[in-house]
Amino acid sequence: MKQRSIEGVPQQRFGGFHDTESCKYFERALLPLKFEILKKRFFMVHQWQNYCGKAFASFELYNFNGNPVERQPQKGDFIRINIPGPGETEAKGYDWVEITNICYFQDIHSENIAMTCTPSRDPKNGKNSHIAHFYSCRATSTFIISRNETHLKAAVYGRNETPNFNANGLDILRNIMVAAGGIMGIAKIEWKQLTDGFLDFD
Repeated sequence: MKQRSIEGVPQQRFGGFHDTESCKYFERALLPLKFEILKKRFFMVHQWQNYCGKAFASFELYNFNGNPVERQPQKGDFIRINIPGPGETEAKGYDWVEITNICYFQDIHSENIAMTCTPSRDPKNGKNSHIAHFYSCRATSTFIISRNETHLKAAVYGRNETPNFNANGLDILRNIMVAAGGIMGIAKIEWKQLTDGFLDFD
């Protein structure tokens, strides 16, 4: 299967990838209101677990200085991810990503918001540059919400997913196992829970 070329999503060059999408159709008059609700959900990172389920992961937004914040995410912020099971020991059991880009695309027919994240250091750990994530720093996850004249879409696009070998012995083993599961499709199933949950307005 070949990855899709999506505006705002980095190119796939090596390793694993996934295209995870959910769509929901509404009457045309309801689309702007529903999209406003979707945007609020998208930007409340600390509540993402409510949409993907307790068995998936929890997310917390941190600013550049490593302080937790509850606001709209910005480029240069970090997201701390707590995945069930053993985490990255050097980051006290958590995985971290940095928000490297936020893009807005809009015309008379559609509106899109894309947020790209890259595995990163733990911002609470001073100047330590160690990548605290099971993927290497070359991987990206791009979260996109969009609307057009017929439907809303929520999506996650993973690109260049390879294990993070820059870690201690136990963490390398853990990173290989978790990354392999993601590359084999487990991550796609879990991200689908999040994108479906974003669009569940019942």
